[in-house]
Amino acid sequence: MKTITLANGKTIEVECLSCAITSGMIEPDGGTIFESENFHAHQDVAYPVKGLVILASKRHIKCLDELTETERAEYINLLSKIRKSQREVLGIEHVYYFYNEDTTHHFHTWMVPRYEWMDQFGRSVESVRPVLLHARNHMNHGENVSEVRKAIANLADELNRRGPHD
Repeated sequence: MKTITLANGKTIEVECLSCAITSGMIEPDGGTIFESENFHAHQDVAYPVKGLVILASKRHIKCLDELTETERAEYINLLSKIRKSQREVLGIEHVYYFYNEDTTHHFHTWMVPRYEWMDQFGRSVESVRPVLLHARNHMNHGENVSEVRKAIANLADELNRRGPHD
């Protein structure tokens, strides 16, 4: 077991944070955006960027090539659905996608929207970490977090209205 401190300051004992979230043992701050048989979408509100989504496999795997054929098809379908909802519901024009295998968590992809305020950090993959740190350290205030929570609810409403295959 590992002791993990969550974004809200709570400390928990779990084997794997991603497994605890995708199994429902821990409710992500802001709630679940979408859940299917094999995947769980949520936002890490510790990084309060409106429309940021983390799509995680429910099965404890680390690599893209470990997904079954069914999971791969569902993964691409869900990425596309989430992206379409980001554009249609939140007006997000550009997104960075991040997935890595060098992590303590299991398979998940971050979908990080690009906003004009981020230009001060550059316009490349190298700018995303400073953007996320800026959001965590300087945008964790009532009004912005409220907007992030509204975006989570709006995405969840749209994605759950459409269903897993629309």
